Amino acid sequence: MATSQFFERLSGPDRGFARAMASAALRQLGRIDKGLAPFLTRSLDTATPPARALLRVGAAQAWLMETPPHAVVSETVDAAKSWARAKSAAGFLNAVLRKVVSDRSHFDKAPVISVWPDWLTVAMMTSLGVEAAGRIAEAQLVEPELHLTPKSPDEAGALAASLEGQVIGPGSVSVPTGRIAEMEGFEGGGWWVQDVAAALPARLLGAQPGEMVFDLCAAPGGKTMQLAATGAKIVALDRSASRLERVSENLARTGLSDNVEIVADKLEDWTPSQPADRILLDAPCSALGTLRRHPEGAWIKSPDDIARFPEVQARLLEASARMLKPGGTLIYCVCTPLSREGVEVVDRVVAGGLLERAPISADEAGDFANGVTGHGDVLTLPNGQYGHDFFFVSRLRRI
Repeated sequence: MATSQFFERLSGPDRGFARAMASAALRQLGRIDKGLAPFLTRSLDTATPPARALLRVGAAQAWLMETPPHAVVSETVDAAKSWARAKSAAGFLNAVLRKVVSDRSHFDKAPVISVWPDWLTVAMMTSLGVEAAGRIAEAQLVEPELHLTPKSPDEAGALAASLEGQVIGPGSVSVPTGRIAEMEGFEGGGWWVQDVAAALPARLLGAQPGEMVFDLCAAPGGKTMQLAATGAKIVALDRSASRLERVSENLARTGLSDNVEIVADKLEDWTPSQPADRILLDAPCSALGTLRRHPEGAWIKSPDDIARFPEVQARLLEASARMLKPGGTLIYCVCTPLSREGVEVVDRVVAGGLLERAPISADEAGDFANGVTGHGDVLTLPNGQYGHDFFFVSRLRRI
């Protein structure tokens, strides 16, 4: 039986504890491995995947969850004995975890920024500097809350009150994580799930009623709904027909379908019937800005995976620019803090002469004013007020 199937069979406190263990281990995986290394005679990579997983989860319980030492050792060893693929590692786990529960010094000495693989740590520090990269690593250690976007920013206060949350940013609401479909107002379509930083690009686009606006690479659709709520005419394009089905469902639930045309096509192959007044391009990217919600992303990607994005992003941005009216506005955004996918892509396309920057002011950036760059782009770095994802946003104008 697959591990996911075991999890699905759990309920109540057992399910919650299993999720907490996995989350704790993933959030600090790099530090955990550094804390374990002195107790091993060989590299952890030489252990079987089941043994590695159990050892890391055991260490997470001991060092991060304050689980009693005897329970860490006995429960982890018992789990190995009941798992055919891990049974042979029971003795190894028992020996190492006895050391783990009595000595956490090596884990404590490991810097917070070592939560990531070494290659990613270097990439983050090179792109952002040591201090900013460290703050992003620290943000990953905190279990994120759920962010909601109401149809109108004016409704944020009432929504926060009804769900016992708090208003963040210019019109988002932060609430404790829970079952989304069971939350008050979901079925009525009064709001949708969207990180507060992810809501910034559509706000900066400034769509007006009646304008023609293209939302390119639109799925999963949070920005589409934001744009539709402005009264503009929206074309929501994405290459994935299956992902666009979810966009259509959410537009129907929120009552925002009327002014939205859904198009399943590759951006570079699509020819619009008329140019756009404004375009929002949320380009495919490494998604390293969402590690606080998906810490496993750091470990399932490689440097080669990251390296392929800038060429694709530049190509899509150039294609998007050609769809825009002269003088029209284009927002380019990616949910990653790496400069090679953000400012370097924009610099490259601007140098080609199709676009120029329309700088974003600190007032427009609001709570993300600390991330406004000298070029007038925005990088939503930790702001010290609330947790959020890390986006790069550039506003451009067609020459």
